[in-house]
Amino acid sequence: MSVDAITHTEFPAGYVVFFGADGKIIMTPQSEEHSSTIRSMQIDSLALGRHAKVTSDVYIDFPADENSAPDLAILREDARKEGKRYSFEDVLLVSEVVSTSSARKDYDDCTAKYGRYGIPVYLVVDPYAREVVLHTEPTSSGYSTTHTRAYGTGKLPIPLADGRTFTLDLDELPLPDPEPDTH
Repeated sequence: MSVDAITHTEFPAGYVVFFGADGKIIMTPQSEEHSSTIRSMQIDSLALGRHAKVTSDVYIDFPADENSAPDLAILREDARKEGKRYSFEDVLLVSEVVSTSSARKDYDDCTAKYGRYGIPVYLVVDPYAREVVLHTEPTSSGYSTTHTRAYGTGKLPIPLADGRTFTLDLDELPLPDPEPDTH
C-alpha cells in the first residue's frame, strides 16, 4: 500500500495510527488518559480565541520525513493549507501526550524531529510521570533549552513566536486512574 493511500484511509475512531519506518502500520486504541489530556489542552487553548488555529491528530507536512499528526498543534493565525494539509512552517507549538507505548518516540524521536524542523516549542505531556517537558530554542538535533514542570504546580505560560501566550493549567491536567489493588 502506498503512503498516499495510507494517509487517505479512514481508520476507526478511537484509535491512534503509527506508521513505522519499516512500513508497518500500528493501530492502538487511545487511552482515556491520552484523550482527556488532549481535551484539557484544547480547553486551555480557547484563551487564544475561539477561532485560533489549533489542531489535534491532524496531519502536518514535514518534507523528506514522515508526516506527523501531533496530539496538539498551535498554528500561526495566517496559516494556509497547502493542498489538504498545513506545513511544518506554520507550526508555533507541538504537544505530544505520552502513552505507555509511545514514551521513547515522544521523548526522543519527536524531540529530534521537531527541533530539526525548527518548531519553536515542543511540549511533552506525560500523565504517567505527572510532568510536562517544555523544549524551546530548536537546533539541528533537538532543542537547546528544556524545562520540566510537575503536574499540580499552577499555570505554565508558554510564549509563542507570534506574540501570543498559550497557558497550560498544570493543576487541571487529568491523572491516570490508580492501578487496582490485586491483593
